[in-house]
Amino acid sequence: MIYHVLAGDSLASEFNKTNIDGEVIVCRDAFVVGPVDAVTPFEFWDQRARFILAEYGEDEIVFHERVADEIEKLRDAARGEEVNLWFEYELFCSVNMWFCLSLLRETGASVYRVEPAGLDYEDRWKGFGSFDAAGLQASFEARTKLSDEEIRLGTDLWNAFRNKDHVRLADLSETKTKCFPYLKEVCSAAIEQETKPVRIVNEIIAGGMTEFKDVFPEFSKRAGVYGFGDTQVERIFNQLS
Repeated sequence: MIYHVLAGDSLASEFNKTNIDGEVIVCRDAFVVGPVDAVTPFEFWDQRARFILAEYGEDEIVFHERVADEIEKLRDAARGEEVNLWFEYELFCSVNMWFCLSLLRETGASVYRVEPAGLDYEDRWKGFGSFDAAGLQASFEARTKLSDEEIRLGTDLWNAFRNKDHVRLADLSETKTKCFPYLKEVCSAAIEQETKPVRIVNEIIAGGMTEFKDVFPEFSKRAGVYGFGDTQVERIFNQLS
């Protein structure tokens, strides 16, 4: 069996225009925000469901069916089956990928990372946003297989992130590996996540931009490494307004 774990429904929509075989699993949660420190899978997803309900009003039953049950399929991947992780470079996608690797750690599945191939350095945080079906096909053909050590690294990164172990994150960020480009930048962003985004939004507002429609694109320009969508930035904006 071949699985493709896609970073959101917009990517899934374009992916469906390709001729790439396999079952699609859409990662719809944003583990970069909200509580992620529960120990057991049941407690974890219950914790996430309560957070999503409180923050966004999404029904808990719908969350479990559409989000939790979808990504939990990874635990059932069998030894030798193929799992392709389609994630971008910024913190938002990196954390989601680390979580997926933690689920795959004991499965024995063959895991590949599919990156947004061909991005210029200055566009590295933009990800698959502008990719058409041909671009996705090219990215798939350039995919990289993760070694057991790299899968373990992803799991270690996830555990350090969810436990807010900044010392461990800083240590892991020094690892040199092709499958985790920009790791140092991403880990630095994670370490500063509770302060830097708020500071940047504050600076933008202080500079005269007081409408969210202006603040969001400016935040993305200054702090693309976070990969925050409008929902995450608006949450900060509303706290400061």
